Amino acid sequence: MQNKGSELPKEHILVCLSSSPSNERIVRMAGKMAQAFSGSLTALYVQTPGDADMNAEDTARLQANMRLAQQFGAEIITTHGEDVATQIAEYARLSDVTKIVIGRSGVQRRHFWSEPTLTERLITLTPEVDIHIIPDAEVYKSYRRKRLSAVRPALPTARELFLTAAILAAATIIGWLFLRLGFADANIIMVYLLGVLLTSAFTSGYICGVLSAFLSVILFNYFLTEPRLSLAAYGGKYPITFAVMFTAALLTGTLAAKLKAHAQLSARDAYRTKLLFDMNRQLQKAETPDEVYQMTATQIQKLMQRDILIYPAQSGVLSQGIIYPADGSRPYSVPDTDREQNVIRWVWQNRKRAGATTQNFPKAKRLYLAIRTGQQIYGVVGIPMEKQTQPDAFTSSVLFSILGECALALESLRNAEEKEKAAVLAKNEQLRANLLRSISHDLRTPLTSISGNADTLLHSYNVLDEQTRKQIFTDIYDDAQWLTGLVENLLSITKIADGSVKLHLSDQVVDDIVSEALRHIDRRSAEHHITVDCGDEPLLVRVDAGLIMQVLINLVNNAVKYTPAGSNIRITAIQRGNAAEICVSDNGPGIPDELKERVFEMFFTGGNPIGDSRRSLGLGLTLCQAIIHTHNGEMTLKDNSPHGCIFSFTVPLSEVNLNE
Repeated sequence: MQNKGSELPKEHILVCLSSSPSNERIVRMAGKMAQAFSGSLTALYVQTPGDADMNAEDTARLQANMRLAQQFGAEIITTHGEDVATQIAEYARLSDVTKIVIGRSGVQRRHFWSEPTLTERLITLTPEVDIHIIPDAEVYKSYRRKRLSAVRPALPTARELFLTAAILAAATIIGWLFLRLGFADANIIMVYLLGVLLTSAFTSGYICGVLSAFLSVILFNYFLTEPRLSLAAYGGKYPITFAVMFTAALLTGTLAAKLKAHAQLSARDAYRTKLLFDMNRQLQKAETPDEVYQMTATQIQKLMQRDILIYPAQSGVLSQGIIYPADGSRPYSVPDTDREQNVIRWVWQNRKRAGATTQNFPKAKRLYLAIRTGQQIYGVVGIPMEKQTQPDAFTSSVLFSILGECALALESLRNAEEKEKAAVLAKNEQLRANLLRSISHDLRTPLTSISGNADTLLHSYNVLDEQTRKQIFTDIYDDAQWLTGLVENLLSITKIADGSVKLHLSDQVVDDIVSEALRHIDRRSAEHHITVDCGDEPLLVRVDAGLIMQVLINLVNNAVKYTPAGSNIRITAIQRGNAAEICVSDNGPGIPDELKERVFEMFFTGGNPIGDSRRSLGLGLTLCQAIIHTHNGEMTLKDNSPHGCIFSFTVPLSEVNLNE
């Protein structure tokens, strides 16, 4: 019995692609199975050397089957080899395929020595995989008759025929020289075998190789055996020699042609792998969707050497199209008057391909493909189609892979953005919780004090002496002032955080700002020694005077709050380059090194025993730093000598010179 919390293993379904008319039905069945099992779907196409002779009708049908598989969300994979069953079984083993969907043609073994069918071999090679066979006997029989009548080997070109003749002529001349030098017939035969190998290597298909094998026997008999210049031959051994020579040449040529075809397929696979590897490596460095689209266009250009049009999606809406020229010049936007906008909108809404070489809007100049993963679409790609010719199976496979990599990269960026937003929301929620907790805790004490003192005055005013009444009034005033400062700091922090604060810049003398700020500091400042040194020459700064006064008030009040009575507090101002540096220093106990990096954090109080005797919400220094940053200045903290600390900040100087 399965536990409630356990999950069933995810199904991986593999469907085999081909150019058969019945393959469409097989792909649809596999797509429905993937949806029913909520599993992943892979469409595998095994390319064989014989596919080079595939006609236009079969090519178009194969492309349609690939597109259909892609619509079901399948990953298109292309591999190559002569043994189709082995290639399918190997991929199934490496990719953890759980089910294989394949068609059964109805072709049966006629004799016990006949080779097993594809289905029989798959059952033998993949005993651990469920194989679902879709019968299609009647369709296959008609298709096979039609294909056998249509498929003809490609005829060699004039250049290939001339090359074949030249190689055989050279082999005959070399054989004649060997004969004059007294070499054995076996050496001459090896020369002709070498000629057959060269012919197969430098020509396409099998016709030239077979022709070279046949002609090499004729030439050897005619020119190099007795009697010369005659097809007759003396001796009973020569017919056997000719037969062996022909067989060896034929096998050699055929194997060479196959090796060449496999080499071409391997080169294609290597190119595809390198292209996708480079793209994947570059996409890992992409930080924005624009970079992803740029890299995608570059890879498609390497594949097809054409201008690429991309319509990116932003917030679920297609933005203006961008053309990436194949010559590497700067991308440019497509005007909204482009005649193919209706095709693009159709691809966007239906998540299917359309345009040139398709049944939907076939008169369009471009082939339009959706950049998507599942049901999520991230844009539309437009590729010019020359002479309305469909790309071959290899090109289509690589193109689908590139678009898939692009969609995955865009999805990763979107997920990262959502995580970042979630982190910001979580941080804001944490700040809100801290703010509410701090306010609820710190407001309770002054409000209780104000309420208690007011009640005392209300009911016992006449019995209290003058000194007691004055002390109660003073306490109420101090508590009210603290609440006022708290509200002002909260409002200022909120305005700066959401960017709604507007600086009212004006030219101000630093000495005047400091003097005005000292009129509004904590009354307990009378217990400290406060000195001001702004230099002999007046400093004119371009600032919001009210906000800079708030910074100075907070810094001085902090110095008063966190230093014992009788401490020295000093305010200085000097010019540093194009800025004025204002410092507030004290000779109090100072701030430990491990806490210096946190003093500007919101709600951080530091746990100073002197300060803990006073109320503090930990907003003053945060507000000061935010205000200075809005003035494009910097705020720093450093130790004072021999003890204490120095808070300094910079503000820009005014362009007006008082000495002029």
